[in-house]
Amino acid sequence: MYTQLCTWENLLLAFRKASRGKRGHPNVAAFEYRLEDNLLQLQRELETQTYIPGTYHSFYIHEPKRRLISAAPFRDRVAHHALCNLTEPLFERSFIYDSYANRVGKGTHRALDRAQEFARRYKYVLQYDIKQFFPSIDHAILREVLARKVDDARVLWLIDKILASERGVLSEEYTMVYFPGDDLFAANRPRGLPIGNLTSQFWANCYLNPFDYFVKRELGCRGYVRYVDDFLLFANDKRALSQWRAEIMKRLTALRLTLHESSAQVKPVTEGIPFLGFYLFPTHRRLKVRKGFAFRRQLMKLVSALKNGAIVFETLDAVIRGWVNHVRYADTWGLRRSVLAHV
Repeated sequence: MYTQLCTWENLLLAFRKASRGKRGHPNVAAFEYRLEDNLLQLQRELETQTYIPGTYHSFYIHEPKRRLISAAPFRDRVAHHALCNLTEPLFERSFIYDSYANRVGKGTHRALDRAQEFARRYKYVLQYDIKQFFPSIDHAILREVLARKVDDARVLWLIDKILASERGVLSEEYTMVYFPGDDLFAANRPRGLPIGNLTSQFWANCYLNPFDYFVKRELGCRGYVRYVDDFLLFANDKRALSQWRAEIMKRLTALRLTLHESSAQVKPVTEGIPFLGFYLFPTHRRLKVRKGFAFRRQLMKLVSALKNGAIVFETLDAVIRGWVNHVRYADTWGLRRSVLAHV
């Protein structure tokens, strides 16, 4: 596998994927300006196992909530794509049908459709999410999960290199949690995956894949949807969902993860399910109010920038079209007419 990973064809494909939609960025343009030289250098470093990942660039975003994004240098992102080109198919075959994040043919809207389908079939839902999910991912557990399917020692070497480069990147975002059996040295366990990495999105699915099978097979939950660390479990028996909640907490402990207990409550589906920016009901959907206000603020800034000549009309048009295409999956005709009335 590692020989395939280092081929020119795979590295060129990795560059094309990493640069898609970003070729105007200075770091991407600089890499492309001497594309052959840069890819050959990366190829030599990978073949001789002298490759050393660079330093992350970190910044905060505030929509929908404050998050620390850590972006690797562009050449490292090419290496990430080269790795994922070969390892993703190994795991994709084993992922359950109802895991929807960062997978071809899945995504937000299909997750919403599936969740609403279950809301029409079942009376109750248990919804929960994981506290500080990406900062909490334990490197030793993740490495063990990956090694079950990746049997090439050199590929594992590259995985170890990437994991080592990520150690401590999200340390400020993590609040230490001690689990049963931990000693004081547990605080030094390597943990955390930068949200901005392609490998992080993929490895998050790998990390939770055994948990998905626990929910489907051991708990016997037929109505289950997961999008990254947002989970929905549906059933007609309210007591069963309450029992599952206790079992889920135990299983997450084995993965060194904790859930937001206060929000992990069983409720009727008719009360509405807040999921992926929408409120789902058995009969209809609504956009979350704060999502509408957030886009209105963004639109006002873009209109002002257009008037000042800072952007072109095509930029504004693309943003509006993208938003309309997203919110049309809910009952938002009145909202769209109101927001766009004065553009």
